Amino acid sequence: MRFLPVNSHTLMVELEDLQQTLSLFHALQRAPIKGIVELVPAARTLLTTFQPEVISRQHLIEQLAGCDLDQGSISATRHLKIPVHYEGEDLKHVAELLGISSHEVIQRHTQSTYHVAFSGFAPGFAYLSSDDSLLNVPRRSEPRTRIPPGAVALAGAFSGIYPKASPGGWQIIGHTSLNMWDLDRTPPALLQPGDQVHFVDAGPSPRTQVPVGENCPASPSKRETASGRRVASSGLEITATGLQALFQDQGRPGQASQGISRSGAMDRGALRQANRLVGNDADQAGIELVHGGFQCISRGEQVVAITGADVPLMLKTADGRQWPLLTHQPVALADGDTLTLGSPRAGIRAYLAIRGGFQEEAVVGSRSSDTLAGIGPAPLAVGDILAVSPHPLRRAVAAPEVPIQSLPTLHDVVMLDVELGPRTDWFNADAIHMLTQQEWQITAQSDRVGLRLKGEAPLTRRITHELPSEGTVRGAIQVPSNGQPVLFMADHPLTGGYPVIACVARHHLDLAGQLPVGARVRFNPITAFEAKSIDD
Repeated sequence: MRFLPVNSHTLMVELEDLQQTLSLFHALQRAPIKGIVELVPAARTLLTTFQPEVISRQHLIEQLAGCDLDQGSISATRHLKIPVHYEGEDLKHVAELLGISSHEVIQRHTQSTYHVAFSGFAPGFAYLSSDDSLLNVPRRSEPRTRIPPGAVALAGAFSGIYPKASPGGWQIIGHTSLNMWDLDRTPPALLQPGDQVHFVDAGPSPRTQVPVGENCPASPSKRETASGRRVASSGLEITATGLQALFQDQGRPGQASQGISRSGAMDRGALRQANRLVGNDADQAGIELVHGGFQCISRGEQVVAITGADVPLMLKTADGRQWPLLTHQPVALADGDTLTLGSPRAGIRAYLAIRGGFQEEAVVGSRSSDTLAGIGPAPLAVGDILAVSPHPLRRAVAAPEVPIQSLPTLHDVVMLDVELGPRTDWFNADAIHMLTQQEWQITAQSDRVGLRLKGEAPLTRRITHELPSEGTVRGAIQVPSNGQPVLFMADHPLTGGYPVIACVARHHLDLAGQLPVGARVRFNPITAFEAKSIDD
């Protein structure tokens, strides 16, 4: 084993191969170590999130090093058969790559026994490995822009089934009608780590008919808005959404086995503060608003608070009177009052909380909209009337507060503390120097998934071969082949295939979530990179 630092709460364990990784993963499932809160297995690594207040990093390393990998295997708890129509676009190409016939490709695929090794890429996407598979093919040289749901595909020695339409570079050999991801199922992912899977040749696919005329899907209900929400009789009516308006809470931790990262508010502290001001529990969902331009009308009497970005607020009553308001304080709205948020003077994300909380349905235990995974409540739309839960009146509204942090503007150079690792040693000394000494500009291609950075001197790698996919965290600074880093944010993928040179320290993650496009950042290393082996 080799132990690589990630951040103050995360350690990456590097092993020899997939089998060792799964052996350690199963050993920890069988005999959990107190203080570990989540594990993300990948091709050769096990990303381990822990509670430093429960177990120190050094003690965790000692406990992991003592795990018996020979006893780590686990018997499959479920045996599943997946019917496949072997009519994939790449079936013939795969046969040519292997120097065999298409019939033999199908035969090898159906005769192999697969196990769900780990999940990643997208919710419900399982990486299936096999000790006896004779199929090992490279990814396509040019990824497709859209692979249909149910596509059965190969990449390297893995098989996988796409749970939803998405881009992808795997070789498609067939498709299945089984639903890999269903939020009405518990758990939503059909394939779970440890499951044993056999593929079955289902013959030619049945002819499908496109519904026409009276068989067409019904039109949306007149009682639903453009976002698909039912119209509420009271709450907040949305009259302008601005650039983006999403429900967010503190996220959905602990869902790695389903291929789901935490997501949640980009500035979690600001959302907690907004809830505190109106007397809510800290984990209530609020509305995350990007770059202002938001407007709503109160239907009934409500109490709200706006925190986060420094935005101008204006209140207009039903009879036409209006005056400015301050952020970071509770605001009582009468029926018919209109609240308008202008463009931010500093920061970019404001948070609106309402006393009692919004009556929005939770998805996989959270009301956060994950823009990468495509799960959670739909974005807010003009015409929505957001229902409010009756508040229990157990807490009073709070006194006005000040912003939690200094908010960045376009004119600032923002210093972010970073912890080096887990792949700092993949880069040469010049790259590590340039990471921390030059300024990096936030580009227009940035979003909730990640902030794309541009610097004058790209970061060059010492190790140039492909990195097997491994777990990632919020704050990871991943370096693609062009040398221009990407800073992973709230909706980052669960796994990634580019080396991570460093991670933004947890105490600066909320600040990173407020960085506007065009702002400049510098990275301040607060820890040195130190990998440890099992013999250290």
